[in-house]
Amino acid sequence: MTDGASPMPAPTAASGQKYGYAADKDSLIKRLHRIEGQVRGIEKMVAGDRYCIDILTQISAVDTALEAVAFKILDDHVNHCVAGALASGDERVAAEKSRELLEAVHRFARTR
Repeated sequence: MTDGASPMPAPTAASGQKYGYAADKDSLIKRLHRIEGQVRGIEKMVAGDRYCIDILTQISAVDTALEAVAFKILDDHVNHCVAGALASGDERVAAEKSRELLEAVHRFARTR
């Protein structure tokens, strides 16, 4: 935080908090497993001395797949966590969720 105050701890599943992605959790996990398989495939391509462009093509596919997962989670965060904080009427919580959102967007944008 820029004002020197301690940041709120991130809620955890143990707190009973349901996150925006909860309804899509199984499909997100399946997508992440597919991405994991793609990464293992890239490793095999490198080990097998495959052509550079083929490897770069697969890396691009993984990057695109991860980006899709990130956008889904970001969308769910905005529509569930941030919207809920704004609707709660608690200005401190709403400000904190808005700050978290902007920080996440900035981190995400820096990787592009």
